Amino acid sequence: MQILLVEDELRLAKALKQILEENKYMVDAVANGQDGLDYGLSGIYDIIILDVMLPKMDGMTVAKTLREKGVNTPIIMLTARDSIRDKITGLDSGADDYMTKPFSPNELLARIRALTRRYSEVLADVTEFGDFTFNTSVSTVSKGDKSIKLNFKEAEILKLLILRKNVPVSKEELITKVWGFESDAGDSNVEAYISFVRRKLAFIQSEITVTSYKKRGYMLESANAKETA
Repeated sequence: MQILLVEDELRLAKALKQILEENKYMVDAVANGQDGLDYGLSGIYDIIILDVMLPKMDGMTVAKTLREKGVNTPIIMLTARDSIRDKITGLDSGADDYMTKPFSPNELLARIRALTRRYSEVLADVTEFGDFTFNTSVSTVSKGDKSIKLNFKEAEILKLLILRKNVPVSKEELITKVWGFESDAGDSNVEAYISFVRRKLAFIQSEITVTSYKKRGYMLESANAKETA
């Protein structure tokens, strides 16, 4: 899952980024409202964590502008102000949730999970696809008595392929969702990790593999399906 963190308090931003990454989220962090707006307009994020008091453009304006531009990414707004009026203003600007500083990191993680369940497709801890079982909590794929662990990027790729079943996922989407908006990863990185996922599905002797479609991307299909690229 890809998160955009817009926070100008550098110590807080660093701490939040570390906590989120330790919980297996991909995080892009920026320190002013204009960058927050520019990044948010890309539409690649699953959640935006947005401070109210920001240089260049305040969080209320960022949220309002994103909504006016048709970006529906869930927004959690952060502020040191806890008055009811401020909360109403934030929610009316387009925020989906509102947290007052200081707050517990565990509460933030819980609210992220709640918003994800409400607005996004998510996989259950144990998901069956075709003839294999994917345990997302421990990142393993299994069939019968065979099981193998996936690393972080392999697991994220498999999650996205399962969620997009019957629709090819492009290399560009895989790069932004798995490596991050600012990553210098390229096609060769995607091809390498797709190969790793294929090998692990083959190891458990699954009939499902990752089929590549020229100029369209990748999709989970039966291994008997003809690979077109």
